[in-house]
Amino acid sequence: MESPSVDQKILSMIRDSSMKENGFRLLTKTYGERLYWHIRRVVIGHDDAEDVLQETFIQIFTKSDSFKGNAEQLAAWIYRIALNEALMHLRQQTHFFQSIDDVNPILISKLQAEDTQDGNEAERLLQEALLQLPTVQRMTFNMRYYDGMSYQQMSEVTGKSIGTLKTNFHYATERIKVYIKEHNE
Repeated sequence: MESPSVDQKILSMIRDSSMKENGFRLLTKTYGERLYWHIRRVVIGHDDAEDVLQETFIQIFTKSDSFKGNAEQLAAWIYRIALNEALMHLRQQTHFFQSIDDVNPILISKLQAEDTQDGNEAERLLQEALLQLPTVQRMTFNMRYYDGMSYQQMSEVTGKSIGTLKTNFHYATERIKVYIKEHNE
């Protein structure tokens, strides 16, 4: 997450109608790359991540007037919007009565198709392991491992209790270890 001073500057700019566009530019510059990777780890594909990131920034811009929090809450609010947009994108790929976890085979196919360009075997294996997890565990792992969020920050983003997040992270890491051990022999 960003430092409170940068977030305070962003917040004061977007709350000033004459500075809103400049504040939004600073927000996209500050958070753009991190949000892209946060989203990409959810939706897997580059093109999907770009689409979801664009929708995330549209939502942030249109909802910025309704944000009543302070600078310390800005990053959590932004990440919550990004996560919700990414999950909504996944839900659109399922049928009405399907679980969001049913989209994981589609995501694995996307990962394998995009992986031909990257070539990092260890990262590909980790991503495959992550796609074996229930979505909630995968999101928890991604926020903790890749985004470096504290459990408190993750709780602010997801609305879940710290205990639940710790449990999800523990189960995720255990299942990842088993998957990697089985597929690395």
